[in-house]
Amino acid sequence: MAAFILLSLFVPVSPAHAITVRVKDIVDYEGVRDNQLVGYGLVVGLHGTGDRLTNIIFTRETLISMLNRLGVNIRDREIQLQTHDVAAVMVTATLPPFSHGGGRIDVTVSAVGDAQDLTGGTLLVTPLQAADGEVYAVAQGSLVTNAFTAGGQAAAVTRNIPTSGHIANGGVVEREVPVKLGETGVVHLSLHNPNFTTATRVAEVINRSIGAHMAQVDDPRTIAVDLTGRNASLTLYRIGDLQIEPDTMAKVVVDEASGTIVMGDSVRISTVAIAQGNLTIQVTETPQVVQPAPFSNGVTAVVPRTEANVSTDSSHRLGILREGPTLASLVAGMNALGMGPRDMIGILQAIKADGALQADLEVR
Repeated sequence: MAAFILLSLFVPVSPAHAITVRVKDIVDYEGVRDNQLVGYGLVVGLHGTGDRLTNIIFTRETLISMLNRLGVNIRDREIQLQTHDVAAVMVTATLPPFSHGGGRIDVTVSAVGDAQDLTGGTLLVTPLQAADGEVYAVAQGSLVTNAFTAGGQAAAVTRNIPTSGHIANGGVVEREVPVKLGETGVVHLSLHNPNFTTATRVAEVINRSIGAHMAQVDDPRTIAVDLTGRNASLTLYRIGDLQIEPDTMAKVVVDEASGTIVMGDSVRISTVAIAQGNLTIQVTETPQVVQPAPFSNGVTAVVPRTEANVSTDSSHRLGILREGPTLASLVAGMNALGMGPRDMIGILQAIKADGALQADLEVR
């Protein structure tokens, strides 16, 4: 029953009712990308759950340097700095394309020392740099961890991760990343899933709907679009809303850890005969204690008792899995043979080795 429920999820889509998608949902535009930002800062206001300054040297030095910049000199008394309300953190954020100065972005804050909980803390002003070393945003604000820790001397409960928090709109964009669409007159569209058929269909629908000889396929992933004499933003907007039918590769994905099997509609299996049987060998040890007779010179001994059982499930016999034109026939054939998800993993691997599986098999 479990196998039937799992496999019944693989309902094929009839070619007569093939799905169509928008071009902008399956491609990326050349030069339009996110940028990763990172920074190092301090979180203050923790309720005794921050870094231990005697153990975490970089937190102590950062705190002392910050106080010095604010006019508080404690270099000669730093040994007396014993607060547990401060934590060193790494701040990360993603700068979306077309972000402008003054815009807001979300930031994530993660502890790097031995802080136990960042809940209720406040991140101090932290510059966020990109890979080029330039500062593109500044982050500050109150953290939300969506976690809690409670317990006593003998037990404790922790929900989620209290050493990682989030600040919604906690970053202010200071520097823009210029994006110039169609600066060279040509924009490249990059498919998420490389495929010659899909790329050709995208180019054909652009040439048919926007302008003849405007798009051409460079490789299975890239379609070059000539924007000469056209408004780049308006043209890409029109291209993004065009509908096409994407092609899919014949592929079977197997996750051995969870027993999950996913098959595409293009998967085909040539006619094969399958024998599936289970051999179970069970060995049970039940040692018994033997006591000597009263007033004898004997000693207590342990006598081993071993029971071995061998069982073969004879209900599984040689079956034929016939070649089917659709995924529905393949699923029906495997259901008829009584295969469970775990059994199917080994059987699919064997069918692939035999050359009867007309698809790629990816085992994770």
